Amino acid sequence: MRLVSGDPAIMRPALLVLLLAAANTESTVTPPEDNTGLKFIIAFPENIAYYYPILPENKVQITAMHDQTKVTITAHPDHSTVMTLGAGATLDIPIDNRKEMWRSETVYDRSVQITSTKNITVLAISQKSNSMQTALVIPTDRLGTKYLIPLVPVIQGTTAPANIVTTDVTERGPFRLIIINADEENTVTVEGADTQVVSLQPHQISQMWLKENRTLRTVTATQPVAVLFGHACAIRHNCTCGQLYTSLQPATEKKLKFYIPPVLAKDAEDEPLVLLTEKDSSKVKAFNPDSPLVEAAGTAIFYRPGLLLTLIPETDFAACYVISSIPDTESFAVIVVHKDFIDGVHVNSALLEDADWQELKGTDYVSALTGVASGKSVIWHSSSKMAVYFVGNKEGTLFGNPAPIISTSPDFRGCILSPGVLKIGEVANGWRESLKYCRDNGLELVSFPEAQLQRQLYEKILQAKNSSMQVVWIGLRRSSQSGEWYWLNKAAVSDTNWGEGEPGTVHDGQCAIMSLEKGHDFGWSDEDCCKAAHPVCYKEPVLFPIDGSTI
Repeated sequence: MRLVSGDPAIMRPALLVLLLAAANTESTVTPPEDNTGLKFIIAFPENIAYYYPILPENKVQITAMHDQTKVTITAHPDHSTVMTLGAGATLDIPIDNRKEMWRSETVYDRSVQITSTKNITVLAISQKSNSMQTALVIPTDRLGTKYLIPLVPVIQGTTAPANIVTTDVTERGPFRLIIINADEENTVTVEGADTQVVSLQPHQISQMWLKENRTLRTVTATQPVAVLFGHACAIRHNCTCGQLYTSLQPATEKKLKFYIPPVLAKDAEDEPLVLLTEKDSSKVKAFNPDSPLVEAAGTAIFYRPGLLLTLIPETDFAACYVISSIPDTESFAVIVVHKDFIDGVHVNSALLEDADWQELKGTDYVSALTGVASGKSVIWHSSSKMAVYFVGNKEGTLFGNPAPIISTSPDFRGCILSPGVLKIGEVANGWRESLKYCRDNGLELVSFPEAQLQRQLYEKILQAKNSSMQVVWIGLRRSSQSGEWYWLNKAAVSDTNWGEGEPGTVHDGQCAIMSLEKGHDFGWSDEDCCKAAHPVCYKEPVLFPIDGSTI
């Protein structure tokens, strides 16, 4: 398989996605957060050499989680663009090319602010001619105040030899840090042998050259900021250059594991590298496909010409991601999944099938190449967690970013926006009174027609019950007219769990009760509806639309 133009593999429909699915193991690590939010701030770094005679085509890609989502994009203090999106809708919005940063500026007011009435995800897309970069935009309430700076990769013709590195010729210039301030006045310190301090007003951006990169170690701010790392015109191949940048992740004290699929290094023009940042050191190491697992107490970034990809640590794996194709680019899907969880990966409503799984050496993971249809795709796992990256191909050069996380909670029904709610009533009462109790709490007596949902909820019911509860009411009842059983949610009565000899005749009972006694395997029986029992109340989760179209 190749990841450059001319190979049949790239003719597959849109989007390179990298999926890393992890086993369900106990962990004391704080669960990852999703990437949805209500407020975002964006900067568009200079793209290609400043003399390039083509205007930028920058844009933001926004995906709405819910109906009637009102989104406001502010690129100028006196003008905003407002739109309303439906659940699952994805929209690409062009950004005024004057918002792109200039080479000569160090502090300026060129940020783009996005606010929303309901949760959205945001991707920044920077393009000029055949140079394209994408970056996942983190909500402002998830930004950090401390970042570790990776070492600059040595790119022949860009940063070496050192005696001709200059800020006057963009492709010979040093790497840069782009610091984007959020909503408060801020003081940002870039520490090292040549420490730099800058004061920023709300929504201002600072650009710093990394001339002394091997002595610069940390970015520390008094208020949250976003930090981009990259180059305006890094040499690629055949005497060409293009923008190269990625978003850094806030610093961490924990030792983290990063899995790198060797397919990302396939047919690279120069040796791929891994940039590692830690509290007391930063280093660059050559990528070894025989050792695709790296560990660091900070950030890990994969580099190959055209691509700086911030890697997702195993602790941040999640269950559901959304990705959308970008016009006029070639894209791929590279999947790395724990070998025990191959059969749980879904693309939209379909299971991923017929994938050619290959071992990731020295780990419990396997990888495969697959195509993903153009437009919006939802990648989710029914029982485990994954990491997903989008990687595209623009005229032979790769670009990409971690895909937006929609949900961290695996569920066999799909992509969970908000989890289901289960509550056992405090008072034992009749079936009709129990039904009213649930509805008064915004819930319903539980209906679980599918065997998979029954197994999932049985465990939750055991966790919620007290030791005195022996039986509970569920939302299954016999029709007084026909004598047939029906679920309150109107689902078909198919996967049942009746106890031995149950249900009896129409004279034995009209309502279904479930045993919680040990050894009864949650068996159901028919019962007089006036019997006193605690109700199991439930509200189904809110699911993200997995088959919606991109606007």
